[in-house]
Amino acid sequence: MTGNSISGHLRIRCDVRDDGVPYLSKQSFRAPIHLSKSHRDAGALIVTLVNPTAGFFDGDALVCEVEVGNDAKLVLSTPSSSRVFRTRTGKPAVCDQTFHVDKGGFLEWIPEAFIPHKGASYEQRTSIHLEEGASLFFIDWISPGRVARGECFEYEKLRWELDLFVSGDLVAREKYEMIGLGRGPEGITAMFESGHFISVFLSGKMVENWPKEKIEQLENDDVYMGHGGLNGEAMVLRAICRDSLAARGFVEELRKILYDSAGMELPKLGRIFM
Repeated sequence: MTGNSISGHLRIRCDVRDDGVPYLSKQSFRAPIHLSKSHRDAGALIVTLVNPTAGFFDGDALVCEVEVGNDAKLVLSTPSSSRVFRTRTGKPAVCDQTFHVDKGGFLEWIPEAFIPHKGASYEQRTSIHLEEGASLFFIDWISPGRVARGECFEYEKLRWELDLFVSGDLVAREKYEMIGLGRGPEGITAMFESGHFISVFLSGKMVENWPKEKIEQLENDDVYMGHGGLNGEAMVLRAICRDSLAARGFVEELRKILYDSAGMELPKLGRIFM
């Protein structure tokens, strides 16, 4: 901790025992992150990440390093929305996260919505490394703000960066800023007044039998969606949803479709609806 800011970390590794049961072979964490008790379901280890503080404040820094060993299955989730508060100094809260999945391993990252408060500034940098034969289901869900309090796209700035490597090759690199200030990003507000933005990256088993028709059936009056391939190694999917209920429903149905097409049992997250 420096001044009023918190510098925390999360370092975990998931491996499998000789009997095939996944477990955390390494774990270390410090506020603003905490691990709740994990559980196993459908052959996967489900780990819930909790922020024991009110949320992220300006100057807070979090470093996450997640490793998944050979043939291990890890699902990372959050029990509630993540929040970032108004910046008092002009500095953003920053999250640097790295994910590494070994051969035959599987990682699902499925957080609840990210809620930026009025005047918030936040940066997130993500690096994902998949070895040959690894699988990925990675979701980011960004809400427009505290809509019920009348705060819609009133955050200051959000910056998202992501690099995805498959078998050592860079297959995706994206960098974008979302400026709020009461106006909101045009690409979202052109569709819905208070739209939620969902970004999904997939690879390995999640794309081998891509269920194109079933996924496209998820588009409706409340969901605007598109998807495409990344060098034949991975897929990316984007959706803009009318509100939080539409976003949640979309994520739930997408999980069911993708796990079914991959021939994998759907792990229960241990929270309502999922």
